[in-house]
Amino acid sequence: MINAAVLGACGRMGSLIVENITSHPDMQLVAAFDICNFGRDAGEFAHVGNLGVPISDVKDLEAVLKESKADVLIDFTAAGATAVNAPIAARTGVNLVIGTTGLTQEQRAIVDDAIQKAQVSAVISPNYSVGVNVFFKIIREAAKYLADYDIEIIEAHHNQKKDAPSGTALRAADVISEALGGKEYIYGREGIAPRGKEIGIHGVRAGDITGDHTVLFAGNSERIEIRHMAHSRQIFAKGAVRAAEWVCKQKPGIYSMDDVLGL
Repeated sequence: MINAAVLGACGRMGSLIVENITSHPDMQLVAAFDICNFGRDAGEFAHVGNLGVPISDVKDLEAVLKESKADVLIDFTAAGATAVNAPIAARTGVNLVIGTTGLTQEQRAIVDDAIQKAQVSAVISPNYSVGVNVFFKIIREAAKYLADYDIEIIEAHHNQKKDAPSGTALRAADVISEALGGKEYIYGREGIAPRGKEIGIHGVRAGDITGDHTVLFAGNSERIEIRHMAHSRQIFAKGAVRAAEWVCKQKPGIYSMDDVLGL
């Protein structure tokens, strides 16, 4: 049985992850953290009944992880929080599944360094959807044949998302850029902005859109659009729990969803 802990357990993603852990036959929730609702049962927020796991203050992360004997910590919080909490979990010997987006290069370096020093295993991905990771594979192959086409990436998310562009859009751009030997990125356009050979990246924030990503390859007289649309956050929660089960069986290191899915 895998002992799982969740950061941000009262939030939208955190509560879905808790729900998916409770339905997994080989996993149990042993700890849940947030910045509020201390002492209340984590099952209340996931609508799965009383689990006997109280919400703990994230300030007590190290002590609670040790006491609960957690094997893996799932973190879909905020960049600043992840940069602080991931190193604490790593030095406690707990494996990690990180879905936080918006990490700066400095923050990512802090997280990576802590994981490597502690010799734990971690999956770090901007998107845990199976479909999105297949989407990455498809656009990588398409880019090889459409290198001379104009390439634009358009992403849309709900109006509460803090970072832009999305981590998934940035990963899509990186996948294409790697396939083509390096590309400049342009974020939106304004004023006089003649197009070059760059990848254009555009973000929309509106309503309750779960997550849409479109890669547009446009040539003379034709265009190809490759699109992924998320209908529910459940796809991310299910993928994260799948990654948590997988990572506990791996040698120390930093992995991606490509590794989890065998892509």
